Amino acid sequence: MKVVAVASAKGGVGKTATAVNLACLAAESGRSTLLWDLDPQGAATHCYPSKPKVSGSPNRLLAGKRDLRSQVRQINEHLDLLPADPSFRIAESLLAGRRSPQKAIRRLLKPFVDSYDIAILDCAPGLGIVTESILAASDLVISPVIPAPLSIRSLDQLDRFMTDKQPGLPLLAFLSMLDERKVLHRQIIEQVRGDERFVSVAVPVSSSVERMGMEQRPAVEASPRNLAAQAYRRLWAEVETRLGLD
Repeated sequence: MKVVAVASAKGGVGKTATAVNLACLAAESGRSTLLWDLDPQGAATHCYPSKPKVSGSPNRLLAGKRDLRSQVRQINEHLDLLPADPSFRIAESLLAGRRSPQKAIRRLLKPFVDSYDIAILDCAPGLGIVTESILAASDLVISPVIPAPLSIRSLDQLDRFMTDKQPGLPLLAFLSMLDERKVLHRQIIEQVRGDERFVSVAVPVSSSVERMGMEQRPAVEASPRNLAAQAYRRLWAEVETRLGLD
């Protein structure tokens, strides 16, 4: 099973939209796909008519004493959702007191390895022990970057964190919520041109993506001809290539 983490040091950059749409496309390609909502706010979970079924304490979860397979919700033939667990908001402090905390996510994913071709993790923003554990379990990290200086800075922070904690782990960045009518956005396009971390795909700002929480459907499914949906398809093709799935 290949594991893809959609991560950023910064919130509001389009992680959930990326994770949900890529998971939909992975399933559409016929691959058995698990979408795991690791953000306690549960935005990815809300994009589907599914609710978390929480049982037991987060302490038991992180100790591997809760069977996550019972929490999985089938979305369609090839896509399953592991809904957000609100109790995971205290995972950072719980892991801080554990031995080998960087192995926690890998342990939790172990029961799924033989059941899925790919797992896509929608991560909470930030750089801490939970993120370190996610990186240790991942084959590829995808980071959406909105065209703004602080978002570029957050990518640099993630890049340094990955180099320190998981050297050699591939990082794929792309511009998210792009509006080329804005001067700053055009300036950022020029700034990242030639930056090897970025792919040429850019996802434009789109009402179809903004409506995902209301319609509870991925944009690539609800509005397949939309420019953002087409961009996500190109991004998925790039992910397939990076993972050797094409």
